[in-house]
Amino acid sequence: MSAAPQLVVHRDKELMAQAAADRLITKIVDAQAARGFASVVLTGGRNGNGLLAALGSSPAKDAIDWSRLDLWWGDERFLPDGDPERNYTQAKEALLDSVPLNPARVHPMPASDGAYEVDAAAGVYAAELTAAAGPEDHGPVPTFDVLMLGVGPDTHVASLFPELPAVRETERTVVGVHGAPKPPPVRITMTLPAIRSAREVWLLAAGEDKANAAAIALSGAGEVQAPAAGAYGRSRTLWLLDAAAASQLPRDLYPPASP
Repeated sequence: MSAAPQLVVHRDKELMAQAAADRLITKIVDAQAARGFASVVLTGGRNGNGLLAALGSSPAKDAIDWSRLDLWWGDERFLPDGDPERNYTQAKEALLDSVPLNPARVHPMPASDGAYEVDAAAGVYAAELTAAAGPEDHGPVPTFDVLMLGVGPDTHVASLFPELPAVRETERTVVGVHGAPKPPPVRITMTLPAIRSAREVWLLAAGEDKANAAAIALSGAGEVQAPAAGAYGRSRTLWLLDAAAASQLPRDLYPPASP
């Protein structure tokens, strides 16, 4: 298991998005300098999209070699290609369409109007991850530099919801989700074993509606009841919060100097 989670608390969600975007740019640039490429797993939702929009408006984004960036998704709503509710569609709108990515290095999860039903589609994505993993990764997925996750008010991350079968998965890296408690009910998600292969896992939470979830996940709850508690990275686990989402946490969990 990784070291204890680190917390950074920002005054509001706009500052949080901007600071997280700057942090991500630095991480990508450093990885590219060290290895020639970087690998990032994106998240959807208002905080994930807010970060992408902030990244898109940052002058520092030009420091990234976009052609040497691999992009994956932690989960996806199993809807037709181009559906406005798909994380991939929202990411394209927020950032991806405006930067010079190499299309071969962008890996959206399959859409519902493709050739596969959801469980087979999850298997296809798992195979794509395995094909991208090298011997140095020691496992069935690449060692992502940063894997980002939004935290839901019920403590879900990706499409791993409390008590549902996907959060209990210990072998497969990607699974289909049936009967998710928030629409749409059918989804594809990375599992906790895949999430934990990342060097760094960043959990994003902003707003008062996330305060209880953050408090539960950071209080030692079990991952089946609170999936966010089971999301951690190999070298670092970072919770990026705004003051509202941190409002139920004891102050000794994070430094008073957090911006």
